[in-house]
Amino acid sequence: MIRFCSLFAAVAVLAAPVIGPAVAADGPAVVASIKPIHSLVASVMAGVGAPYLIVRGGASPHTYSLKPSDATALDRAAVVFWVGPGLELFLESPIEKIARRAKVVTLSEAPGLIRLAYRQGGAFETHAHDDEAQGDEQDQAADEDQDHHQDAARERIDMHLWLDPLNAKVLVRNIAESLAKADPLHAIVYDANAKKISLRLDRLIGDVAAKLAPVKGKPFIVFHDAYRYFEKRFGMNAAGSITVSPEIAAGAQRVSEIHRKVRELGATCVFSEPEFEPRLVRVVTEGTPAASGVLDPEGAALAEGPDLYFRLIEGLAASLRGCLGRSS
Repeated sequence: MIRFCSLFAAVAVLAAPVIGPAVAADGPAVVASIKPIHSLVASVMAGVGAPYLIVRGGASPHTYSLKPSDATALDRAAVVFWVGPGLELFLESPIEKIARRAKVVTLSEAPGLIRLAYRQGGAFETHAHDDEAQGDEQDQAADEDQDHHQDAARERIDMHLWLDPLNAKVLVRNIAESLAKADPLHAIVYDANAKKISLRLDRLIGDVAAKLAPVKGKPFIVFHDAYRYFEKRFGMNAAGSITVSPEIAAGAQRVSEIHRKVRELGATCVFSEPEFEPRLVRVVTEGTPAASGVLDPEGAALAEGPDLYFRLIEGLAASLRGCLGRSS
């Protein structure tokens, strides 16, 4: 009897660790393209696993070059999340050629998303993504095939969809459903996490709306038209955009054009992004009443992780209120 009890206890000790950690780990190999998407995916995967992030640090998805470690992650991936070729054009070919075994989730196609077109003409310059990612190539290949035309039409949609937290709720639900299909064992965890994140996003919308209420309607200028979803959700008033690539220094003529536009539009603030030199901002606002600030639409200056998305949206609100509030 003693021997039987000892054997039973030994089996129980061996079995106990397997039951818990198997549910809390060993999730599928998941890849996410950029920091905001990675943050939402990581939040949904909490307690199961951690996704691999491709575009790290302050790198830009418009000029990113795939690294060997990225290719390895794509080759091993069960699920790949990206916004789409209108934003991460560099990923289109690797996804097709390397991530052949993965379920690829193009989040810009998620049902229920609010989709807005880029503003063109007037105070809004041609969008930087079109210039940087495609340049003359789109013109040269315009008559090659119908797929190219379809891609160009798709890329006219502003792909910064995550900057509306209501869209983020749609993305979180789509992420949870996609993960549940790839990994049914943890479907309950993904669903529970998605519900918690959705409630947190509701609170975020209310908090940001309250924070920005005192500066609603005040005009400001951004360097590229990336914030339309945020503006529409919270009633902000971007008066124009100036396309300046962070990878290419602006010439004297371009700086002069920027300076003139700031004066003509009567902008309260001019916002750069982390990639832009503060010196350039000082030059274009010199002699005008405009203050300057920094907006970070992709979390370039933030540490990756589940909380990044919330810090990103809160950071945009804090920058807008801080700069626009100084002119009150």
